[in-house]
Amino acid sequence: MDLKCIFGLVIIVSRISLSFTLNVNVVIQGSTPIAETDDNFVCATLDWWPTEKCNYNQCPWGKAGLLNLDLKKKVLINAIKAFNSLRIKVGGSLQDQVVYGVGEVKNCPNFMKKEGSLFGFSQGCRPMERWDKLNNFFNQTGVKVTFGLNALLGRNVSQNEKGPWVGDWNSKNTRDFMKYTISRGYKVDSYEFGNQLSGAGMGTRVEAEQYGKGVIVLKNMVKDLHPDPKTQPKVLGPSGFYDEKWFNAFLEVSGQGVVDGVTHHIYNLGPGDDLNLITKIQDPSYLNQVAQTYRGVFNIVNKFKPQSGAWVSESGGALHGSAKDVSPTFADGFWYFDQLGMASTYNHKVFCRQTLISGNYALLNTITFIPNPDYYGAVLWHRLMGSIVLAVTQVSNPNLRVYAHCAKKKPGVSISFINLSKDSSFDVTLSSYEHHRRNLRSTDAAKPNFEFTSYMNREEYHLTALGGDIQGQIVLLNDVPMVSTDTFDIPAMDPKLVKASTPISVAAHSIVYVTIRDFHAPVCV
Repeated sequence: MDLKCIFGLVIIVSRISLSFTLNVNVVIQGSTPIAETDDNFVCATLDWWPTEKCNYNQCPWGKAGLLNLDLKKKVLINAIKAFNSLRIKVGGSLQDQVVYGVGEVKNCPNFMKKEGSLFGFSQGCRPMERWDKLNNFFNQTGVKVTFGLNALLGRNVSQNEKGPWVGDWNSKNTRDFMKYTISRGYKVDSYEFGNQLSGAGMGTRVEAEQYGKGVIVLKNMVKDLHPDPKTQPKVLGPSGFYDEKWFNAFLEVSGQGVVDGVTHHIYNLGPGDDLNLITKIQDPSYLNQVAQTYRGVFNIVNKFKPQSGAWVSESGGALHGSAKDVSPTFADGFWYFDQLGMASTYNHKVFCRQTLISGNYALLNTITFIPNPDYYGAVLWHRLMGSIVLAVTQVSNPNLRVYAHCAKKKPGVSISFINLSKDSSFDVTLSSYEHHRRNLRSTDAAKPNFEFTSYMNREEYHLTALGGDIQGQIVLLNDVPMVSTDTFDIPAMDPKLVKASTPISVAAHSIVYVTIRDFHAPVCV
């Protein structure tokens, strides 16, 4: 055997030796929930950015902003319909520069690049004709709408360098917009006040006390225009990065019964041009760091008890349009689905992905409108994972992330497994905490049987990257490539039925959803 053959054999043997399967036991507690999400927990945003918006020497927004998005694209319509009621948050960085073309507003220009202005763009206007078209689109696709309002109208730039914007909020244009919306019978589920104005802000900021006064004005306006509590839109804020002192001050000023939901943003992967992004996204210790933010918001919500709890109203992973070589690829799912799981365990009601379309972090390709890999996992989460969140214990390996909910369609439990490891597969056996406790009380303490025994076939959905290339853009569901049909329909996402007595197999670098109809979880009955 020549040297080249020996060298090749060594490589093959070393690869085989590096790939191995670990046995893992996962314990699920099904007697009491640890948290509860909204039925429309999965959410996506539509942003205002025009085509001219650029970062990192690239301009990834295309013609997919709110003012120029082609609302007649069949693949776009079908992609939203597949959720069977997707929450869409309308907003983004430029929302505090948007004037609504109604009432006293007669001139309605587009955003223009303007050096020295906030985010480098002039004030822009949204014509009511465009609002009409958007609402026709929302009605056609069954969307639940959260709308981000301009919270800087009437305020002025501080005289101090990098100081906050000062002055009272001018609510006149917003009132005219809401009256128009009501007159047309358009449904808005919730209004969010401003964008990234909390704490140090992003581009600019408003002091917590001043912001809180504006929210009170907004709440009174909403109550005045929507006197029936059953149809009254929720009021949300502050839609920015969590700052404990600022959030406390804002909620103290606004008081009880004003803010329905506390919203914040998550961009825990840092800037989109970080060359280490692909490593961060697979590092469990790095992903765990954001838990302190979720915990902080969870605690402040428990303190002030807003009706609708905590929301992540914008999260794109990496900042400024995100990373073109990571965000639209299979690898991004390691971050995204872990965030859905983590946010739900900290009692967050909604998680809005930045964006549905436009930017590198979009669920749909900005040019072709074809779904990116994360889209399919998002649809599966929405369809399978119910609102009741269950406690999960798994101490075997940090690369295996596990989240469990009551199944959206009862009975049963749905579980999300995320395998961050490129080398290790996992064979998972499940235990019911209730069985666990009952067996601990058994007189046969020498051989307690903690393992849950299922008798019905499981429903499994295995998401993997085509050819194992996690930075590729083709995802396989149960080994079938997910590609739109010639008629732009979203492909079927059917489970494979697996014999109940076998362990759950979670391949290296895969994302797996499993629904078990006869799992013993009293709270899910």
